[in-house]
Amino acid sequence: MKKLFTLLLLLVIVAVAIFAGSPYYSAYQLKNAYDAKKGATVAAAIDYERVRPSVERQLTDKFANTMTKYPGVAALGGEPLTEAANGFIMQAVDGAITPQNIERLISSQGQANSATKELAAAWAIASNQVDLKNLIRDMIIRRGDIDAVVKNQVQKMMDKQANQLEQQVAQGTDSDKPKLSYCGMNCFTISGQVKGYPITIEMQRQGFIDWKIIDVVLP
Repeated sequence: MKKLFTLLLLLVIVAVAIFAGSPYYSAYQLKNAYDAKKGATVAAAIDYERVRPSVERQLTDKFANTMTKYPGVAALGGEPLTEAANGFIMQAVDGAITPQNIERLISSQGQANSATKELAAAWAIASNQVDLKNLIRDMIIRRGDIDAVVKNQVQKMMDKQANQLEQQVAQGTDSDKPKLSYCGMNCFTISGQVKGYPITIEMQRQGFIDWKIIDVVLP
């Protein structure tokens, strides 16, 4: 009886250790896959139906906050400007955060493609990186054609961001030891630096030991 109790106790300890240590092992596997340029492994670890809406919400909220700082632009553009910008943001996120693009991005270690450039342009527009003087001028010249104004700014930002992305990928560094921590029994975060950009990834437990990336906090 004593041996049976000891065996059961040992099994419980092992099960608890596996349960508690599983996210650390998942993070280790993701880091190794990233370093080895195994894009398919990283892409398979993402819950796209949860990550995409989160990124869209972060960017549209950023854009709304940016517009509060420029009442003149908001007055000229109004709701159509917000709708056009948010429409582009959602289009960019939907195009960039896909299994195929994530796999391609990881496998090439950040080499820019059209989908990634669009997402970078969306981030720039949302984060107050647009040329507001040109934006106002375009609104006046194009007589309220908001879609044309946004498309013009998007193309400029894509060209600019393409060069910046290439420089960032070449010069930016990755965290050697990302910060790993529980945020709940079934919640785990990985915080660090990717190509010089600070980023936090949130994972959620799937079953007993499996984990999925459910959120990415943008800088």
